Amino acid sequence: MGALAASIASHLPSGVSAAVAALAASPGEMVRRAAGLEDELRELLRLNGRGRGGAAAGEQGGGVTQHTRDRFVRAYERLKSELLNDRAFNFDFTEETRQWVAKMMDYNVPGGKLNRGLSVVDSYMLLRQGTEVDDEDFYLACVLGWCVEWLQASALVLDDITDNAYTRRDNLCWYKLPKVGMSAINDGVLLKCHVQAIIKRYFKEKFYFLDLMELWNEIGLQTAMGQMLDLITTHTGAKDLARYRIQGYRRIVKYKTSYYSFYLPVACALLLNGARLSDYVELKNVLIEMGVYFQIQDDYLDCFGDPEVIGKVGTDIEDYKCSWLIVQAMELANENEMKILYENYGKSDPKCVAEVKNVYRELDLQDIFLEYESRVYKHLVSTIDAETDRAIRDILKSFLKKIYRRKK
Repeated sequence: MGALAASIASHLPSGVSAAVAALAASPGEMVRRAAGLEDELRELLRLNGRGRGGAAAGEQGGGVTQHTRDRFVRAYERLKSELLNDRAFNFDFTEETRQWVAKMMDYNVPGGKLNRGLSVVDSYMLLRQGTEVDDEDFYLACVLGWCVEWLQASALVLDDITDNAYTRRDNLCWYKLPKVGMSAINDGVLLKCHVQAIIKRYFKEKFYFLDLMELWNEIGLQTAMGQMLDLITTHTGAKDLARYRIQGYRRIVKYKTSYYSFYLPVACALLLNGARLSDYVELKNVLIEMGVYFQIQDDYLDCFGDPEVIGKVGTDIEDYKCSWLIVQAMELANENEMKILYENYGKSDPKCVAEVKNVYRELDLQDIFLEYESRVYKHLVSTIDAETDRAIRDILKSFLKKIYRRKK
């Protein structure tokens, strides 16, 4: 068995090779890991496009090439320069204020994985399969992609303050810098204002401008409502943990994460391609469900992920967050485990955090999460395969590929 596993592993990608090696080294884990390995292989075959010609398929969409990423990154520098020199924002700017805004943008906007912004470009290119995309149209997709990244930056700057977070993207949170502090609140608002300025500059003369503005206003309201629900629910849970329930959790996640992280990038691409959003309601529903899955992953990684990998120190337990893990724990805990949760959840003492994590482990929440992930993955794959529009099918596959079994 060991020789066979080693032979197979040598022909597989690194992630799957590790799984095969684990099976060979620990035969007792074969049953528990078999389902995961099967899903991993299915994911590689179904989502990486191996049956469609390798690199050529990737060039058509479903994966962002390095060339596309480089063009996208270059677009940021142009947008930043335009904002710093835009008369609408040039309120007798001194060199000091201009340097502050430049530093603030550089620190908060381009430092992440850029998945949300690149998803606009990727989705647009998939919608345009079979037709030539000129430089101007490609750049407009990059512009909308960066608008999503600007919105994300605004949300993170403000969210880190409300969560009293310490690190973000392998760095100190913006408000934690000595010369920033609570002025970060204004910076977060300014980043959101930048989005409106960028959209007005590039799309005011487009026939879909009003639809685009309506989309962004709607998403902004939904995201703010989701943040409000999160904060209110946290205050409620601080009084009684038993009030953390899955229905309330899903409501928070839907509005706080799903709309702007998953639906917004695709909706932007659709509008840029001349589509009517009212014709894609089912697509919207699938993307919202992916967003819920994504946030549940995020909650899991906040507790069990490696801070060196995810780029931040998780604080959901200390912050009394209504996370997926505490919701599951409240449904499964016995009387003694419930007592431990009530006594330790929401406290910043490392010993209290450790007690909560011990309960999570006793309840096998790590295995429950893996079972959930496998189940929702199969459901999403089935839903995607039933989609008749090839471009929409490829867009959904692209999103699923990015988030399935992610580590950060």
